[in-house]
Amino acid sequence: MRTELLLLVTALALSAASVAGDAAVIAKDRDALFSAENDTAMNRMMMDMHSAPTGDIDRDFVTMMVPHHQGAIDMAIAYLRYGTNERLRRLAQEIVVTQRDEIAAMRLAIDPSEGHQHASHP
Repeated sequence: MRTELLLLVTALALSAASVAGDAAVIAKDRDALFSAENDTAMNRMMMDMHSAPTGDIDRDFVTMMVPHHQGAIDMAIAYLRYGTNERLRRLAQEIVVTQRDEIAAMRLAIDPSEGHQHASHP
């Protein structure tokens, strides 16, 4: 009986150590996944923001700002996938909503027909 109890305690201790080790691996994996998604969003944003001037300052402004706002959305979504701070999660949710609204407003300011095209495709 004593041997069985000792084996059970040992098995539980090993299991707890394994779970703690798994948690550390999972945290590193989450960090790596977040970093990769964030880097992808930043790189896409920077690449998409570069465009040749057209001579139409209004359109050029929107052409640069839409990818900037989309980058913020993509980074916020990555945070929502992996972040745990509830205050930051709420801010990230607000970023997604407000940046989408601002993209729609900029497109609408340039071309009123854009409002109809993007209303059904957020």
